[in-house]
Amino acid sequence: MAGLLSNFRNTLILSLLLAGVMIFAFGSVYGGYDGQFWQAVFRWTHVVFGILWIGLLYYFNFVQIRVMPNIPGDLKPAVSKYIAPEALFWFRWSALATLVAGLALMGARGHAYAAETLSFGFAAGYGPEDRGFTLLGVGVWLAIVMFLNVWGVIWPNQKRALGIVQVDDEKKAKAARVAMLGSRTNLLLSLPMLTSMAMYQTLFG
Repeated sequence: MAGLLSNFRNTLILSLLLAGVMIFAFGSVYGGYDGQFWQAVFRWTHVVFGILWIGLLYYFNFVQIRVMPNIPGDLKPAVSKYIAPEALFWFRWSALATLVAGLALMGARGHAYAAETLSFGFAAGYGPEDRGFTLLGVGVWLAIVMFLNVWGVIWPNQKRALGIVQVDDEKKAKAARVAMLGSRTNLLLSLPMLTSMAMYQTLFG
């Protein structure tokens, strides 16, 4: 077991296999693999990648950005050349997977549900019963803005800041600041976004 756990890839593959067994078991106990079952699968996928995405966002903001100024200059290349690029790989692709899975889940619940969510409840008129969609729509659009920020602001500027794309020192410093502010923006938006998602699912389903 120690040999298995010391290998990241093998540990992850085994975890996915065990999760697959559990998913199959839920379908069996539930009594079928209908649309409701696939909603559960899409929600599971959305949550798993969402944890990875937001977890890395919090790592950058709670740890890396805050600690980097205190790291001795001769040690900083270890972070900028090895740790940060790897973290950013999982960060940006988990953001995409989270969005795709979330949209798949929304679509699986029907066109009317998707339209109401994306329109804040105004798709078919607006009444008291639509206020939940307003709150959910806020979270969905915040997540979309955060995703666009990852791919349109943070990642392009991190490539310059980390030297993946070669620029002069002035542009590198500017890119690092823009990337930091983009990351802080997503940190700011993350808690209201998560509040919307979690509270809606608990109170409205």
